[in-house]
Amino acid sequence: MEELTPKDLFLQSVGRCVANELFLPEFYSRFVGASEEIQARFRFTDFDQQYLMLRRSLELCAGATSGDPESMREINERALTHDRDHLNIKPEFYDVWLETIIDTARIHDSQWDEAVETAWQRILGHVVKHMLRKY
Repeated sequence: MEELTPKDLFLQSVGRCVANELFLPEFYSRFVGASEEIQARFRFTDFDQQYLMLRRSLELCAGATSGDPESMREINERALTHDRDHLNIKPEFYDVWLETIIDTARIHDSQWDEAVETAWQRILGHVVKHMLRKY
């Protein structure tokens, strides 16, 4: 049997997480609750739309990490909208986001193990570094 790549492990884990209807709301509850400044940025957010965007973003992260041109194009667009001249998503928010999403995934993925966690860290960490470079 062929060993799964980090991208495969990540995408399978994302699928298990989002299949649980509590995953996305719990993540945002934790993330938004992490600071008053983050909370203020989400005060007018349509969370149903935000959940869909996050699902798509997680898939894009996997594609971008493996060099998929369409995924990279969309990640670059997100980096632009999140930079200091647009939404001004501060670099420290990315650390909170990364820690919070991995902590939430760990709870909601029944098959979570060290390899899955490494895949999440690797894939999301790669994209977070990219976003920070574009800030």
